[in-house]
Order: sequence, then structure tokens, then C-alpha cells
Amino acid sequence: MLSISSVLVSGCSIFGGSGGGDIDTSYVARDVSTLYTTAKRRLDANQYQLSAALFDEVERQHPYSPWSRRAKLMSAYSYYLSRDYNKAVQSSQSFLAIHPGNKDAPYAYYLIALSYYEQISDVTRDQKITEQALASLGEVMRRYPESRYAADARLKVDLVNDHLAGKEMEIGRFYQRDSKWLAATLRFQAVVDKFQTTSHAPEALYRLTESYLSLGIPDEAKRSAAVLGANYPGSKWYERAFKLMEKHGGI
Repeated sequence: MLSISSVLVSGCSIFGGSGGGDIDTSYVARDVSTLYTTAKRRLDANQYQLSAALFDEVERQHPYSPWSRRAKLMSAYSYYLSRDYNKAVQSSQSFLAIHPGNKDAPYAYYLIALSYYEQISDVTRDQKITEQALASLGEVMRRYPESRYAADARLKVDLVNDHLAGKEMEIGRFYQRDSKWLAATLRFQAVVDKFQTTSHAPEALYRLTESYLSLGIPDEAKRSAAVLGANYPGSKWYERAFKLMEKHGGI
């Protein structure tokens, strides 16, 4: 990550100078228009870390300028594009703390949500970031339900929920393989209760049927299979559940 000092040490080339001589460029005071324009040019050239540093410099050198407010958000956007998601979140939160009622506040909230969303890992890892993404996407939807950001957030919430359901299924199947049937049922039931609209719900009901039979609770197994048949009658999971229940006296 480039520091502000390292960016400004090369200030002559950044601002179009020759770079010669012994001039100390560790701090180069520039008018706000030049700073902002240079930062935007670096952003357009896909030099995201450099553009973020320069947008930060706009705010540092000209904190009371109207340009400063916009530079703060552009800095967050540059950090996001450079995949420095922690800095993107920090800059967006700083913008909201100073300008909570600004017209660009919806985008700042959206950028925070995107920064968490882009960090979602596979289902075998800890899901703290996934939870943060879900909460941040929900914040966008709650605060600005009619915005275009909310529309995209709704789509992403479905994907995040599917991801979280996948995590529960992965753990539940692990418990099944280890014959820890009660622990498995708790995970599968969580999917049915919290993520019933996801693609994992049919399998969760089938796994519940399996687990309840293994626990010696056929009535609960019958109930899970019946719910599976009522909601997903054409799925492979219902076909498996039906055959399984036939072996144990039918549904």
C-alpha cells in the first residue's frame, strides 16, 4: 500500500513536473482543483491506490472546501477498487459520520455493503464477514428502500442467505457423518426455519428425515418428509425421502 508520503515524494511526476533537482516533495501544497483533477486522472488510469492517496490529500490540505466532501467518497471508492476493503469501509463510515444527510449517503452505505460482500469466503470458513455483509445490505434496504442500491442489495441478500444456508448444511452433513444426529438436526432445522427460500431447503428437509429416523423419532421424520413433499414434490430430495420412508413404514 502506498503511503501519502511516498505518493508525494514523486510529486513532480504526478503533477507533471520534471522530477529533477533537490526539492523536498514530501509535502507538496497544491490548489484543490489540481489535486482533485490529478486524483481523478489516476483513478481513470486504474491506479487505484494512488488515486485513493491523492483524494485523501484533497481532504487533508483543503478540509473546508466543497471538493473535500466529494473527495472523501471518491477515496472510499478508490480503496474499494484496489480491494483494500477495510480502508473502503473506514472512509465510507468517516464520510457518513461527517455528512450523514448528504445526497451521496446512500452510496456510502452501499459501498460499505459491497466491501463486506466482496470478502465473503467459501462455506468451509468462518462466516463473520458474511454476517456483516448481510447486515450492511439490510441497512441499505432499510434506509433507502426505493433506491437503485436497495434493488441490487435485495439480489445480493438472496445470495448471502444461500451462502449462510450452505454453511449450515456443510456443518450438518459433517455431524451426520460423525453420527451426531441431534447436532445435525439442529443445523438442518436452522436452514428450514431461517433460510426456507434458499436452494438448500429441500435437502435440509431430507436430511432432517434421515436424522430423525436415526434418532428413533419416526413421527418427526414423517413430518419432515411430508413438508418436503408438499413444498418440493418434484425434487430429487422428495424422491429420496419417499423411498426412505417406505422402508420405515411409509409417510
